[in-house]
Amino acid sequence: MKNNLFDKIITVIRNLFKSEEDFIPLHEPRFWGNEKKYINNVIDSTFVSSVGEYVDKFESKMCEITGAKYAIATVNGTSAIHISLLAAGVKEGDEVLTQGLTFVATANAIKYCNADPVFIDVDERTLGLSPFALKKYLQQNIELRNNVPYNKISGKKVAAILPMHTFGHPCKIDEIVEIAQEYNISVVEDAAESLGSYYKGKHTGTFSEIAAFSFNGNKITTAGGGGCIITNDAKLAKWAKHITTTAKVPHAFEYNHDEIGYNYRMPNLNAALVYAQLEQLPKFLKSKRKLANEYIEKLSTEVTVFQEPEFSQSNYWLNTITFNDKQEKDEFLSFSNEQKVMTRPIWNLMWRMPMFADCLKDNQKVAVKLEERIVNIPSSVIE
Repeated sequence: MKNNLFDKIITVIRNLFKSEEDFIPLHEPRFWGNEKKYINNVIDSTFVSSVGEYVDKFESKMCEITGAKYAIATVNGTSAIHISLLAAGVKEGDEVLTQGLTFVATANAIKYCNADPVFIDVDERTLGLSPFALKKYLQQNIELRNNVPYNKISGKKVAAILPMHTFGHPCKIDEIVEIAQEYNISVVEDAAESLGSYYKGKHTGTFSEIAAFSFNGNKITTAGGGGCIITNDAKLAKWAKHITTTAKVPHAFEYNHDEIGYNYRMPNLNAALVYAQLEQLPKFLKSKRKLANEYIEKLSTEVTVFQEPEFSQSNYWLNTITFNDKQEKDEFLSFSNEQKVMTRPIWNLMWRMPMFADCLKDNQKVAVKLEERIVNIPSSVIE
């Protein structure tokens, strides 16, 4: 029975990618536009580092796409999360509430601030942070002292909430923000995977004070390696640009730095690549929605295919199928990869890793269930 199911899934994937026997990656970039032209422009200009016209063009394009007032280009998504957390006021010794089911960069960025993650369960329908679990944890464990939230278990200040829009599917971010406001806690959106995704008509990343995106090689549009911070706050935007440029005070020739900064600015060379990619974003989104609908149509009678949540328009960065149990999931992963069709499980839960083993967490009931069953299948843009 399983072999019939596995065979059908592989056949559907190979038919959609029009490949009978070649290796099919999970998600590879498509360079169908002005990538080479713009990169050559940068090379000819000699401005290949973090100063150049394409860095500015990229930031303007991100504002246009998301509707945010300001965008700051960074070297990768992790650095964008790190700076966003610092901008939100996260300090050494603080806690940040986030989801246990996420990519390690989310939790790592919290540690970069010398703060501690607290892992909250996820919503099965969105795969992102659960507002229900969040509110329950806050009600049971958080107390306000002079309107400042503290964790009664650890005694530490809770400085931020960091939800992630998993695989490009928006979480219930409006509910999360509303809950956070009750407790006077800042929200930072990890929108790394959700470029082109909307929730209730607004682009992800625009519900919170500040947010981070990724343009890694496996994302829907890529800079090779790159990230971006967006915000509507002029003061935060100015500080984020300053701190990501080694906190260098502007001067014609002197090297003055007024605080500990980070060398986090995206090089012009990478910006040229991603700017050309962003020009094609509408085409990529249309293709990915078509692919997702094909998977839903052809596989839903055999296996659970994850579909965008209510009120959402997802970019379907990675398509997701859910098996009945861990054994079936593991068997399919082995089978598909042996067939040269690249599939991957969802991430290991953060608190299972040694560096986060001592972090606080709730019961993680939904997260454990999803960890045991979810598989991502090939999701590249197709013509």
